[in-house]
Amino acid sequence: MTLDVARHQWADGLRRLGTERGDRARQLADLVDAVQDELRRRIGQTFTLSELADAYAGSEDWVRDVVVESAPPPPRAQAGLRDAALVGDAAFASYARGATDYRP
Repeated sequence: MTLDVARHQWADGLRRLGTERGDRARQLADLVDAVQDELRRRIGQTFTLSELADAYAGSEDWVRDVVVESAPPPPRAQAGLRDAALVGDAAFASYARGATDYRP
């Protein structure tokens, strides 16, 4: 996956997150925070966009696991499957802003 494609997907996730309202928006924001915490553990606080894109390429399973574990019950499994892509993309978009080579 190219960096341009990844950045496009991240921006789309952030845009979709921005359309949510109320309790759902707050819950999704908490899940984004949980995924960002995992990103911090996986790639650290000093990284390039290319390194972030590499992490994104293999993130589907672990993002889903973080979302399922962090989602409020019930039903965690359904929330994880439904929201993992949106949450993951939004988390990567927000985290990308901390890249050493980030440019909007």
